[in-house]
Amino acid sequence: MVILLAGCLFLSACAPSFGEEEELVQETEDDSTEKAIIPKYNISDSYYKMILPFKEGKARGLVAENINTRLDIDEFETGLMRMAQEEFPPDNHLYQEGQYLDEKTIRSWLGRKLEGKDLEEKKSDKSFKNEGLNPPKSSGGDYIQQNEKSPIYLAHMLEHNYLVRKGENTVELGGVVIGLAMNSVHYYREAVGEPQREYKIPDSQLEAEGKKMAAEVIKRVRSQKGLEKVPVVIALYKQAPKSSIVPGSFIASTVVDGGSSSIGKWDSVDEEYIFFPSPEGTENYREDANLFERFKQDIDDFFPNYTGVIGKAFYKGEEMQELKIDIPMQFYGKSEVIAFTQFATGKVVDYFPDYVSVEVNISSTSGQEALIVRKPGQEKPTVHIYQ
Repeated sequence: MVILLAGCLFLSACAPSFGEEEELVQETEDDSTEKAIIPKYNISDSYYKMILPFKEGKARGLVAENINTRLDIDEFETGLMRMAQEEFPPDNHLYQEGQYLDEKTIRSWLGRKLEGKDLEEKKSDKSFKNEGLNPPKSSGGDYIQQNEKSPIYLAHMLEHNYLVRKGENTVELGGVVIGLAMNSVHYYREAVGEPQREYKIPDSQLEAEGKKMAAEVIKRVRSQKGLEKVPVVIALYKQAPKSSIVPGSFIASTVVDGGSSSIGKWDSVDEEYIFFPSPEGTENYREDANLFERFKQDIDDFFPNYTGVIGKAFYKGEEMQELKIDIPMQFYGKSEVIAFTQFATGKVVDYFPDYVSVEVNISSTSGQEALIVRKPGQEKPTVHIYQ
């Protein structure tokens, strides 16, 4: 037991790959070259190696400003890498933050298209470009009607670059992924100090507007120097409301061939996050909800000194892929933590199928107490007790 509890914790999908560090030349966005390094450590085959030295994105920081919650920020960024993997496989592509669309450009594209009086007021500003992808504010009706007729659909844009080898010691841009984060809820106020209002944007309308914007985005992307001929993946992300306890999800993606400025087929992305316990989880995934409830009830019966069990499940194609469980407990000593963790580990094996990635975090007011991780196909979970 001591060996088990003191064992190393592996969070990757497989054992890390310890190759040799490579030094090479990278062709940059301005046609110059610079030295770059491919790190020798790769924590998982499902992650991209990131070229060094790390280059900050040209629009760094905007994602935190424009996305509703930290949950959505994390899912939008990491999920966009997941969207990239089919077109740009991690085994022969390197990741780099976006180096082509800068902050000024993205801010301009995220604005409203101006018309009439609003456009006239901007004519004196020589630097202003009327490039907003969001619709002009409706002029008819009262303030509420104007906002509901023309909500802000596009919340943020994110660019990722994927590099490939060109010869033995050189890498170049091999592809670009553009994420469009769409609002599921439009928030607005009539004036400063007034209560915030909400308008829920219908899913069909959100997706239609996102695809229309994507058609314009690819034309503009092709006008950027260095992006004229590379393949581009565009993915639509539906961000969750501000009050949500789970992130949003990607709803559609498309691949635009190198040199093309038009979008053909869109592929639906069947993904979502579900919170357990919740009415939505019970309604949409009754069997999984029942398993989670039995897991929760067993812990409740055996250890009364805890404050609740909650879970966040990731579904793809209506099948659970990943389940993260949080168990806060009252701390009465390390022996109780060990006993609690042993019991919870057994219940993970009993209740959850081995094709699902399961992570259980046990914590107290003092912080993290234990972690249980079982990756798909893993016979026994990996357990770590924090000292």
